[in-house]
Amino acid sequence: MPPQPAPSARRAVTQLDHRLEAVTGHDIDTLWAYRDRGVLDEPHAQLVDRHRTLANAQIGVTFYLKLLNRLTSGEFPVDGALFVRIDRTVDQLEEAADARDTAARKVLAALEPIEAAAAASTPDVGRLSTDDRAALLAIASGAKLHEHLLTGRLSVTASSATRIPYPQMQQLEHAGLIVRDTSHPVHAGQPVSLTDAGRAALLDARRTSATPVPKSLARPGVLPSTPAKRR
Repeated sequence: MPPQPAPSARRAVTQLDHRLEAVTGHDIDTLWAYRDRGVLDEPHAQLVDRHRTLANAQIGVTFYLKLLNRLTSGEFPVDGALFVRIDRTVDQLEEAADARDTAARKVLAALEPIEAAAAASTPDVGRLSTDDRAALLAIASGAKLHEHLLTGRLSVTASSATRIPYPQMQQLEHAGLIVRDTSHPVHAGQPVSLTDAGRAALLDARRTSATPVPKSLARPGVLPSTPAKRR
């Protein structure tokens, strides 16, 4: 059996990390931290639990793959004992890969319903609602996502003091209209800004709502004035 990672060890990267991050809007480390603090709902908590199993299974694959590379590196004498060790390691690597693939299928079973729900709730980029347009306008002037240190609750505040509901921010993020700077910790405030698609959608919304200024019309019963003739 491969050694279990120490609590401080860096987690293993899996082939499904990017999909979890895309659908939740959080990096994997943040998701794991939220799970430990019990702030995730049941579907997301189950997803994170299965992802942890997948990450641990990936550690096994990496361990036996490195061991196999070492055994075939020329470091050891080429004899019968080496062949036995190589055969045993190949079998262990195959078992670890099977365990990883099984764990990945379980992650997908929990992930795909969440992805489908996110896609169904994505706003129509071509026709922004009034609330979404107002949120994009507020974010355009600068906004940050904050996390309350005690409650773990998330909130978005624009520089204009406008507050944007977190679920609405998630929908806009899933639609690719806004992006967060995840290089900053959430408790310190993650800057939120418009993407190119968000700026284009906001510009289109402005163009659609803009109407040509009508020429001044005469009041009923009043003849329009005519320019005075020059003498």
